[in-house]
Amino acid sequence: MRVFVIDDSPSVVATLRRAVEAISGSEVLSFLHPRDALERLEDQAPDLILVDYMMPGMNGIDVISHLRKNSHTAHIPAIMITSRREADIKLAAMKAGATEFLNKPIDEAELTIRVRNILSIGEERLALATKAASLQRDFDVAMKRIERHEEEIIWRLSRAIACRHGETADHLDRVAIVARMIAEEVGLDERRCRTVFLASALHDIGKIGLPDAILSKPGPLTAEERLQMQQHTDFGGEILSDSSSELIEVARKIAESHHEKWDGTGYPKGIAGASIPIEARVVAIADVFDALCSRRSYKAAWPIADAFREIVNSSGTHFDPGCVAAFCRRWIDIKGLFEQERGDGSKTTVPTLQLSRGSA
Repeated sequence: MRVFVIDDSPSVVATLRRAVEAISGSEVLSFLHPRDALERLEDQAPDLILVDYMMPGMNGIDVISHLRKNSHTAHIPAIMITSRREADIKLAAMKAGATEFLNKPIDEAELTIRVRNILSIGEERLALATKAASLQRDFDVAMKRIERHEEEIIWRLSRAIACRHGETADHLDRVAIVARMIAEEVGLDERRCRTVFLASALHDIGKIGLPDAILSKPGPLTAEERLQMQQHTDFGGEILSDSSSELIEVARKIAESHHEKWDGTGYPKGIAGASIPIEARVVAIADVFDALCSRRSYKAAWPIADAFREIVNSSGTHFDPGCVAAFCRRWIDIKGLFEQERGDGSKTTVPTLQLSRGSA
C-alpha cells in the first residue's frame, strides 16, 4: 500500500516515514513541497495521504480540496496533521474532506494504528472491488451465452414459421437487417436496435394460427379470406403476451401492430401515429419493402426502384414519415443488401446473414 507524506519539515517527514514503514507491506513517498506531491498524483495515486496543515504556499486544506475536486483522487483518504487547536481549522478541513486528524507532537504509536486501520479498510475495499469485477465478468460471460441461445431460439422458431407460410429464411433475414438499419437511423440505442433486429423475425408468428387453405392458397385471397388472414396479428399478440422477457415483449408489439398504418386505417386496432409502437413502425417498412421485392405465388417481384418509390409515396399515410426518412438515409445500404451486379448487367438478390450467425 502506497502512502504519500507531505510536510515542509524534514524532521517531521522522517518521523512519519519511520512510523508508516513499520507497517508491513507499506511504501512511503515523501514530499517537502505540496506541488511536487500533486504532480506525482497524475501518474502514481497513493492509498493514503498524510499532509501537514501549515506549509508555505499551499496548506493542508488546499491539498485535500485539490484531491476531492479530481474524480481520480477524490476517494483517497487523507490524514491532516497540525499543531493548531482552533475549531474553525478542523471544521474547514472536515468540509474539505479530511478523513482523520493527528495533533503535533506526533505520537508514533497512535499514527501507526490510525494508518494501519485506514490501509486495512482500503485493502478490504480493493478486495471487494476485485470480487465485484470478477462477478461482473462472470455475469457478462453468462449474459453473452444467454444472448447467443436467445438468438438461436428466435431464429429456429422464425424459420419454422416461414416454412409453414411458404416464405424463405432470406425474407426474415432481410426484414431483420433493414429493420435494424432504420432503427439505428431513427436514433434507437444499440440494445433496442438489437432487440428490434431479433424480434422482427417473429412478426408473422400469428400465422401459425391460420388454416392451411389460407396460407397455401396460390392466388389472391377473397374478402372473407383476407379478414381471416388479418387475424394473424391478434394471434401473434396472444402467443407472445404476458412475457417477462424484454425481447418477447417487443416481439409482441411488432407481431400485433406491424400492419397498423400511420393514418389509422390499418389493423387490427386501427391505431394511428405515435400510438403505434416505434418498433412496429420500423418493421412495417422493412416487411412491406421486402414483400414488394419478393416473388410470391400470386405476384411477381417488383423492381427495387419501384418498391422504393412505393415506400416514399406511402409516407404519412401507411408509414411513419420519420421512419421513411430514416429508410431513405440508409437507402444505399438497403439497396446494396438487395442487389448486386451480375456479369450481364442484370440484378439478383444478395444472400444475407442469418440470425443464427450472431449478426446482431
